This record gives sequence, structure tokens and C-alpha cells, in this order.
Amino acid sequence: MNSISTSVYMPTEIEVENISANKIKVIAYPFKSGFGVTLAHPLRRLLFSSTVGFAPIAVKIDGVTHEFDSIRGMLEDVALFIINLKNIRFKIRNDEERVVLNYSFSGPKEIKGSDLENDEVEIVTPDGYLCTINEDAELNFSVIIEKGTGYVPSENIREDLDVDYIALDGFFTPVKKAVYDIENMLVEDNPNFEKVVFTVETDGLISPLVAFKNSLEAMYAQMSVFNGLLDIEVSTSEESENISVEFGKLLQNIEDLNLSARSFNCLDRAEIKYIGELALMNEAELKNLKNLGKKSLEEISQVMEDLEFPVGFEFEDGTKEILIEKIQDLKSETNEG
Repeated sequence: MNSISTSVYMPTEIEVENISANKIKVIAYPFKSGFGVTLAHPLRRLLFSSTVGFAPIAVKIDGVTHEFDSIRGMLEDVALFIINLKNIRFKIRNDEERVVLNYSFSGPKEIKGSDLENDEVEIVTPDGYLCTINEDAELNFSVIIEKGTGYVPSENIREDLDVDYIALDGFFTPVKKAVYDIENMLVEDNPNFEKVVFTVETDGLISPLVAFKNSLEAMYAQMSVFNGLLDIEVSTSEESENISVEFGKLLQNIEDLNLSARSFNCLDRAEIKYIGELALMNEAELKNLKNLGKKSLEEISQVMEDLEFPVGFEFEDGTKEILIEKIQDLKSETNEG
């Protein structure tokens, strides 16, 4: 009989196996059944979508008006030229996010990726084939290289280009392959634990290990949006014993607001002692305080606005009741003292 667990089992082991310069395996274990794929699937998606890379997004070729054209003296037609261009991997050398590269070649010549390298870009795939031109040909073209993530279709790029450029699909990610396998493993006589085996391959722009780390950072960053929810959970579960740190200022005395003497005295006579009492009041209730003039009303409203707890603040479910109870406790302690 399987023992009953009261907490999530935490994996403890991770290994990295170098298969080649641009290919690794990342192995993590042991995961409780179902947890391996829960983590592996979003990581795989982030590997492709969040890793920064560079790609040609547009090309302009002298004498060419569309991608189905042909060029005199070039073996390939324009469509094949574009396919070959997209397979060549560029890297901008400086911090620029976009560069425009201008090239001019005379034949006879077989043009490869290495021929496109210059002071502005490094070619990660120097042996990548582009085209072949004969002795009578002259090839002049410009390429726009841009920094980005994931994949952007040419339809989304075309509207920002000059009319003489041909828009290209932007394949920015340097990740060529990202797959995972879930293997069963035995832990303490239980054969249903899981081992996650990731295989990651890049085009050489960055190492596969860096790409994997980037995807982890992206996942942590996305998950951080829920950090505020953790604070709310603490405040509601502990109820009156603890008000969230976010509301701690509401339990401070109104003296801490540094109000004018007229405003302070008016609140003091109304037996308002804590800042939270003002946040719990709506504007009509505040206006009805005896001897509270227009200037005092404006002063108090502005101070509460600056605290980010304006008069009539809308509290989360349950938090208002906790605050009221806590203020009552503080007042009771003061009276007993």
C-alpha cells in the first residue's frame, strides 16, 4: 500500500550531458507522477518563444520586384535565394536591435554565409549556402537583420517596410530542437516516479545550456505575477492574527499623517485614531464629521490618496472585516491601558 503524503515530493537530482558543441541533454529527477510533464511542457514552449535571436526580416534586390522573380546570371530563382538567406544565421555585433546590410557581388562566384560577414554582423553558419552567380552576373542586395524572439510572420513585418523590400518570415529563435521524454523510475519501491530528459539543440548563436537557463528565467518571471496572491493568502488564512504587510500602515496612528492642527483636532474629537479608519470611510461619511471644513477634507483626501488608500478604498473580500476587527482590538487595548 502506498503511503499517504502530506506535501509535494521535491526532485533533487539534475544532470547535464554534452552531446556536441550545440546539443545537450538535461536530466532531472525524481518527480512524482504527473509533475514531470507539468513542468517540461511549458519549458519546451519557452525554449522556442523566449530565447532571443537574430533573423533577416526583409531583403531588397536590384532589379527584382517580387519574390517569384528571377535574376539574370544567378542559378537560383529569388524564392530559393530567400529560403537560403533565411537559413543563414546572423548575429549583430553591437547592441543595435536592427541593422541594414548592403552587399555587392560579381561572378563567377558561389556565395556562402562567410561572404556576408562584416563589421556589423557575425555569421554563425559560415558554410551556409546562399546562391551561385556566373561570370556575367552582378548581384546587389540589401538585408535588414533584426533582434527578436520566437516567430513573426511576414504579414506582420510588411507594413513597416519600404515598398521596394520583400518581407520575410522572422525565425528569431536560435533553438533548433527542444524535445523531452518522461521515463518511469523506481523510488523507495514505488515505480511510478518520473525522470525528465530534455534534448536541446541550438544553431550556435548561443549554447543550448544558456538557452535552457533563459527559458527557466522566463518561467520564473512569468510565475512572479502570482507573488501578490501569496501575500493575500497569508492575510486571509491567519485572519485577525495578521494583517498583510501591505496594510500595516493602516494600523498606524493618524499622528503619522502629519496633518494640519485643524484637521488633526477634528479627527481626534471624532475619536478617529487610526489611518485605517479613514480608509474605511466613504467621502460622505468624512464630510459629515463635525466641524470638518472643505480645506481639511481636501487635505485628508490628498494624504490618503498619496498613501494609495484613498477615502472609500475598496478592500479585497474578507480584508475589510479583518481590518475593522484589528482596529477595534487596538482601541480596546488603548482604553484598557
